[in-house]
Amino acid sequence: MTIEPWFIVAMVFSLAGYGVYLAGLRRHLVEPSRASWLIWSVATGVEAATYLAVNPGQSQGLIFALSAIACLIVTLSMWRRSRWNRPSPTESVCMGASLAAIILWLPLKETFWAHMLVVAAVPLGFWPTWASVFEDRARERSPAWGLWTLGDCATLLLATRTHGFGVGEYAYIFVELLCHASVWFMVGLATINPMRSFGQRRGGLRVLDTYYAANPFAVRETHLGKAVFAADGFAAHETIVRFSGPRIAAARVPGGIAGPDDRFVQIGRDEYLGPSGRIDDLINHSCSPNAGLRFTDRGVVLVALRAIAAGEEVAWDYSTTLAGSTWAMACACGSSECRGTIGNFAALPADRRRWYIDRGVVAPYVLDTHDHDARERAA
Repeated sequence: MTIEPWFIVAMVFSLAGYGVYLAGLRRHLVEPSRASWLIWSVATGVEAATYLAVNPGQSQGLIFALSAIACLIVTLSMWRRSRWNRPSPTESVCMGASLAAIILWLPLKETFWAHMLVVAAVPLGFWPTWASVFEDRARERSPAWGLWTLGDCATLLLATRTHGFGVGEYAYIFVELLCHASVWFMVGLATINPMRSFGQRRGGLRVLDTYYAANPFAVRETHLGKAVFAADGFAAHETIVRFSGPRIAAARVPGGIAGPDDRFVQIGRDEYLGPSGRIDDLINHSCSPNAGLRFTDRGVVLVALRAIAAGEEVAWDYSTTLAGSTWAMACACGSSECRGTIGNFAALPADRRRWYIDRGVVAPYVLDTHDHDARERAA
């Protein structure tokens, strides 16, 4: 049996992409869209199976099958770091398409149309990642996207070498190639030279994408667990990161969670941000913080309250978003100003409350409560 050289090239690039991405995920060099990876982990498995059924004996089908397994491994590695959230409309549509494809494929024996249905759903699976990258290219600045694109090119060449014919054989390869290349182009666009998405900087080539523009943070272990440190420093008033995650009603926030498992941030009287699976989940509390949350038209952003030096931990005061909450926890931030307890904003000393208000890092609903209480005291 002769093994095509392009088969080996495609396998190496594809699996190397997953390996590098997984390494970057564990080092917090990328902040992936969990929605996209959830969709891909299901859809790629169905896609690989239907591709093999439509194109029996084609070696590129093995590439897709192994890629589906690698995709599942990345998704599981990502998912164990955060809690399950209700599927979004996009996720629901893609999952429905995968389920419909299984029905067309197995009970109805319409293998070709099952395959094409999942092909059509592939761009939907990329939509959350495109939105995330459009908002902040640094979230996906990984060499994996270039490796996957080159792997798709090699797979396309393999299909032509093995005399592939028809839309059933080429559609999935073309769609995957265009989707991977689009993300690679987006993460390389800010650097002018797309090769920078491989970590190339000033002539050097790094295995992982660790140049400054791609990764402004370093994640290290402290006495509190994981913590976020500034890799290159931030200027006073500079936006550090936008907080994201699903919006969850207060009644739906799980009870009994504490410590590293508690990644819920109050953003309204009866509303919270759930875990995002990104760097904002790991930013700790401090009673004398160097950053604070600011509520703006473009979302909830963390801003530097003063200049933050490279190597300094980034932290904010959780109490600045708490009003009317029964949540409280013992504080062990280690600051010389540590209060010993993290609780509602109203429990802070008056001078500390005024300090946060003057800097614009108190949640609007907390301010409303504070002003209402002040008027009542004056009356």
